[in-house]
Amino acid sequence: MPSRLRIVLALGSAQTLAWGSTYYLPAILAEPMASELGISTGNVFAAFSLALIVTAVLGPLSGKRIDHHGGRDVLALSSVVFAVGLAMLGLANGPLMLWAGWLVIGIGMALGLYESAFSTLAGIYGRNARGAITGITLLAGFASTVCWPISGWLNAEFGWRATCLTWAGAHLLLGLPLNRLLIPVGVQPAPSPAEQAQTDGRSGAGLTMALLAFVFAATWFTSTAMAAHLPRLLQESGLSAAAAIGIAALVGPAQVGARCLEFVLLQRFHPLISARLAAIAHPIGAAGVMLVGAPATTAFVLLHGGGNGILTIAKGTLPLAIFGPHGYGLRQGLLMVPARFAQAFSPLVFALLIDDFGTRALWLSAALGVLAYAALTFLQRRAHGLA
Repeated sequence: MPSRLRIVLALGSAQTLAWGSTYYLPAILAEPMASELGISTGNVFAAFSLALIVTAVLGPLSGKRIDHHGGRDVLALSSVVFAVGLAMLGLANGPLMLWAGWLVIGIGMALGLYESAFSTLAGIYGRNARGAITGITLLAGFASTVCWPISGWLNAEFGWRATCLTWAGAHLLLGLPLNRLLIPVGVQPAPSPAEQAQTDGRSGAGLTMALLAFVFAATWFTSTAMAAHLPRLLQESGLSAAAAIGIAALVGPAQVGARCLEFVLLQRFHPLISARLAAIAHPIGAAGVMLVGAPATTAFVLLHGGGNGILTIAKGTLPLAIFGPHGYGLRQGLLMVPARFAQAFSPLVFALLIDDFGTRALWLSAALGVLAYAALTFLQRRAHGLA
């Protein structure tokens, strides 16, 4: 078995590439793509939303495959699929091939983003995967920080087509070897019928799954909405464009800082505790902006970023802590279906709310955060061994 550090570094690096060249790509390339192809920027983002919907539909199948055969080959296949989809984007001569490229990338995201990486780690380490999950999110938390400047430079120097083709090559030259050669197979042995019955009965499986699915959908809706609109939202509070961008940039460091806190301190506690703290962080910050305005924006961004950083880890650690490693991949895929749909539509919904209500649009995200906190509190009280 390779060392845990090697596995975390390999998976974390591959995840940084996967996120940075797909999920974070439209922020840099949507406008030049649309301009050259003679379509609206909204058309490009709609194609990206299609990719997220495809990811939601195929995620459970990917997770089930990892449960039975380990994640190494699934992750390696994702590198190839990403390369094909990005090459299709780079060669697109119209909207049809653009949409087809994003559809293929959506298949790749179902195979190769966090859910698959978390499931792979659950197969390798079982219930002891929490630290490794935190480790790869620490590395991949820099995906936008690393890949946005690279995409921006490539686009400025060589154009958006060359940028897509460069990322396609990176998946074949870097992502594929990292996923295929440095990751062990890792499949957890099936529990006995008695052990599985005990786990399902203690957890109240159906209700617990429904509550977790709601928590993930609510928090991913907010996370994606803020990723798409945070600078504009801060300007609505009274900040200048430059100040809004500068403060919004604090999200990344806040996420990484919170993940370090999770790694060093919060691992001593059940992940429901850290998830509750993270879920309430955004509503507290949002209340400050709605009540005070611009002076509260820095605190809001730090709270939102910190909460979002821990919630990303919780999406992997909560199902593992509650249900155990057996069937984790399929369960993770099912839990993330509502979240992916919420993620696909949240930028449009929040854009309309900001148009009509300005910073008062935060009432929706704050309310979702409070409801997620309430659901997690209920789960904590029902969990075995928690007060």
